[in-house]
Parts: sequence; structure tokens; C-alpha cells
Amino acid sequence: MSMDLNDYTIIKEGEAEILMHAKNEVFFNKTQVNNRDMSIAVLRTFISKRKQEHEALLSKRNKKNGSSSDVEDKPNDCDINIEKSNDQGLEEKPNEDPCTASEEPVKIEGKVRGKLKPPRVLEALSASGLRALRYAREVEGIGQVVALDNDKGAVEACQRNIKFNGSVACSKVESHLADARVYMLTHPKEFDVVDLDPYGSPSVFLDSAVQSVVDGGMLMCTATDMAVLCGGNGEVCYSKYGSYPLRGKYCHEMALRILLACIESHANRYKRYIVPVLSVQMDFYVRVFVRVYTSASAMKNTPLKLSYVYQCIGCDSFHLQPIGRTVSKNTSVRYLPGFAPVVPQECSDCGKKFNMGGPIWSAPIHDQDWVTSILADVKSMKNCYPAYERISAVLTTISEELPDVPLFLSLHNLCATLKCTSPSAVIFRSAVINAGYQISGTHVNPLGLKSDAPMDVIWDIMRCWVKNHPVKAQPADQPGSVILAKEPVLQANFARAVASLSKAQAKKVARFLPNPERHWGPKLRAGRQITSKHISLLGEEAVNGCLNDQDSERDAKRQKIEKSDDAIAESD
Repeated sequence: MSMDLNDYTIIKEGEAEILMHAKNEVFFNKTQVNNRDMSIAVLRTFISKRKQEHEALLSKRNKKNGSSSDVEDKPNDCDINIEKSNDQGLEEKPNEDPCTASEEPVKIEGKVRGKLKPPRVLEALSASGLRALRYAREVEGIGQVVALDNDKGAVEACQRNIKFNGSVACSKVESHLADARVYMLTHPKEFDVVDLDPYGSPSVFLDSAVQSVVDGGMLMCTATDMAVLCGGNGEVCYSKYGSYPLRGKYCHEMALRILLACIESHANRYKRYIVPVLSVQMDFYVRVFVRVYTSASAMKNTPLKLSYVYQCIGCDSFHLQPIGRTVSKNTSVRYLPGFAPVVPQECSDCGKKFNMGGPIWSAPIHDQDWVTSILADVKSMKNCYPAYERISAVLTTISEELPDVPLFLSLHNLCATLKCTSPSAVIFRSAVINAGYQISGTHVNPLGLKSDAPMDVIWDIMRCWVKNHPVKAQPADQPGSVILAKEPVLQANFARAVASLSKAQAKKVARFLPNPERHWGPKLRAGRQITSKHISLLGEEAVNGCLNDQDSERDAKRQKIEKSDDAIAESD
């Protein structure tokens, strides 16, 4: 390789190694190791599930047709789709830049055999190419990995890293200089997996991404603009994602559900719909893994999966308003608008007004079967994941979440409204369980509690708690005073319930881990000059080192200019 390795720092993550220049020319964030490890775990499970589904399809067809030979003689649309999705390779046209060359579907001739080819992966925003290299080197059974970037320096860095990682990377990973949006639009239904991990919002890539995924393929999407998604700039969120966020304790889960609703909206435009298999909020971003399917009839169920949220401004009561509903008569199903309103003009608990947000995805955001499989795979290959402790903790917590309960309550917020001492989480969980409802934690917030109990039951439990633990008198117009002025309909039972602790809690499994080092968070966009104002992001030591290097470079340039000026003066 015609380069001086002394100019680069070798960064190793998993089985991949990349060369990073001292300058901030190509984006790299060490913190995203959690993101990359989780993606690899999901990708491994996807390949396994995809194979199982294909074998089940062939087995079903064999039974239907009587023999496997009949399947080969009578190809159907599913076989053709499988062959198309795997045979559309990168064919360079003559006299055309290979980085922007379009692809033509390979024509299928003769008999179509139901052979499943390795999945093709598109990393739409590759930067250094670390993610693509890890996919190629660590995921068994993976096919071609196409890494895109519209920055020439990033593509050169990616190609350099591909060569540096040896023959396996060279044979499986290819890097192209292209606009990801244009590339995905010109390669419809060609990739089994499309990975979007932009710096900021993914909204501009979603329309082309949902078209680029094959039927039944996987779309992985990250959003790092959490200030927007969590209600800091509601109008900006609405313009980007088509939903209005609310600033509640559940704002990070609402961010996940806003992103899912946005992806579903884009998919619906092409008679497609999504099925989430895993949705996580980690560090400073949200990450969703969804499968994309095509069906004009199934797409009609989308309004049943979306809801608006009414959040009381005085207390923690929130209510969901489904957008649509169905009415069944004999074998026919009618799709109708949802019944409204689900709340009166004023909160029935405290008498205050409501803020309205959404629409959000109110259907399940995880597939528990997938979560179980992913967690089992991660535990069986723990040495293969640099961030094993973190991702296994997140997956363990997700595996114990109630799957069909959107958003969550904060016990501390409930107590802050009533100005009372807080019961322990075990006591509160026991009271909910003894009342005949379900309750669980959430991976988003260690203090969050998901429950299918209605808000009037929750407040009755808190009223009973306050009767045993009196509070100081508050002004009569305060939300807490209004709530406590009502007598509880339900008499809460605070006796310890068997299910008040989850299995992980009972076994004392760590579920929420501290950051492994300081300044573990977002980093500067590639190409930006590091200044003293970036200490909070990078740390004082790193910033001072960069500033010293910049000063040294400036001094060297100044000396060089002065010498050239002196030489010119002497020659004159």
C-alpha cells in the first residue's frame, strides 16, 4: 500500500481495523460501537430467520405440489422475487463512472429454483466504512456490502480501509461515491438490508430507502436529532417527521414511535408497510429495525396502528386517540375513523387542559420472538461483541417490557404532582398487579413503568398511598390537591406480589450501565475545525492536543512563507 502508516491511527473494533487520519476529515464516533454491535446482532438473526422462512415456504410448496420437482417446474411469483432480489448485481455500463453506474435487473431465463442467495446489504452513509467492514468480516452468510458516501474524502478513506482489511473485505465490500437518495431510487427492491445511520435526521432518506428494500427485507434506521424528536423544537419535528412531539418523561419512547410512524407513512405511498422487530433508545439516539412488506390490503391497517396523544398539562395523565377502527360483518371488514374524543375538554383527574401530540406508532415496537433470538445469539457469542455488556443489558430489559403498552409513567413524577413521598417501585408494582393489571419496566428510562392500568386506577393507588403517608396541605387549585380531594374508588392492596420483580431484577442482572468513559456522546461533524468550545463534546485533553497541533501547523506554514519571501528578496 502506497501510504505512510505513521500518518494514521489504527482503530480496531470487532474484527475490523480502520486507518484514521489525525485531522477530523472522515467522521468516526467510538460511542457508536453500541449501535454497530446491536446492528450486527440483528443482522445475524435476520439471516437465520430469512433462511427459516424460505425453508418453510419451500416445504409448504412441496406438500402442496407433491414433490420438489414440481416446484422447480412451476415457478411462482415468490420464487421470481427471491431470484430477482439476489441477482441484481452491480453492472458497470461502458464509458460510465462505476461509482454512479445504474444497475439493470438480471433477466431470469429457464426454470427458477428456490435457491436463497446471500443477502445484499447497503450502507447508505458509510464515512470510514467501519460498519460495512464489520458486517463483511463478522456476519456469517452475508453477501455483497455496498458502502456509499457523497464525500470524496470519505470514499477514499473507505477504499483504503477495505484494502487494509484484506481479501475478505476486498471480495465483499465495495465503496461508491454517490448521493444515497439517488442511488436507492435507481436501485428499487435490490437490497435485502438497507442501513441508514446519518449525522442528524434520516427523514430525507426514508422515501428512497423504503423503495430500495426487497419485499420482506430489513431497514435499519438511526436518528440522532433527539432535541427535535423529544419536543425541543416541535414545529421542526412536524416538518421533518409529520408528528408533533410532547415533552413528557416518555419523550424518548415517543421519539421512537414518531420515527416508526414516519417510516410507515413513506412506505404506504408505495403500497408497502413495516413490521418493527426491535426499537431501541441508547446513548444520544434512537435506532429502529423494521421489515418492509408489500401488500395493498395489509396497508389498510395503518390507521389502526397510529394514535394521537393527549397529555394533561397539570398531572401525568395521558390518553391515546386511535386514528382508525374496523367494523366486521360476516367476512367483510370496514375501515372507519376512530371514535373521538377519548378525553373531555378538561382532565377528569386534575381539571387542567390537554396538549395534543402525534400521530405516533401505537402498535408494538418490538417482536418478542426476535428479541429472544437476538439476546440468545448475543449471549452465545459474547466475545464477538466489544459492547456486549451494554447491548445485552438493553436487550434483557426490552425482553421484559410489556409489548402492547405505548409510552410509560414515571413514579417520581406521580409523587411530585401529589407532593408525597415515593413508594418503592416494588410496592407500586405490587399494588398494580394486585388490582388485576400488568406492569413492567422500560429500557428507555430506569424509573419508567409501563402498565395497562387506566389512569384513574393509577391515581386511586396513589390516593391510597397518601392516606397511609399523609402530605402537607397544598393550595386548593393545585393539580395534586384536586386529585387527592377525590375519594378512591379502588382500595389498593400493597402486599408484595410475586411478579413485582422481573426475572432480571430477581437475578440482579445489570440493566442500566454507566457510560464506560467521560465524554461518551455525539462528536463533531467531519471537516469542522476543533475549537475550545468543543471541550464538552471531546474533553479538555483532546481539544488541547488538537489546538496545539493546529498551532504547530500554522507556525510551520508561517516559517515556510517567510523563508520563501526571504529567498525571493535575495534573488531580487
